[in-house]
Amino acid sequence: QLLGQNRFDEAVMIFLENARAYPDSWNVYDSLAEAYMKRGQREKAVEYYKKSLSINPENDNAREMLKRISRKKDR
Repeated sequence: QLLGQNRFDEAVMIFLENARAYPDSWNVYDSLAEAYMKRGQREKAVEYYKKSLSINPENDNAREMLKRISRKKDR
């Protein structure tokens, strides 16, 4: 809900807390990466998309987002 309301700072705080509570949840890191991406912090987004993929190598969303970020960086 916070992401949908453009409340990215609050979303990051919530997702960081979720990551502390559920460190083995790939979905938490995927959501955290999305929040960082919307906040304009690509490096952090990459870090957490990679973390999500390390837990769940079949996370197609993380894989696709890393490709998109890489393409934007190459422009």
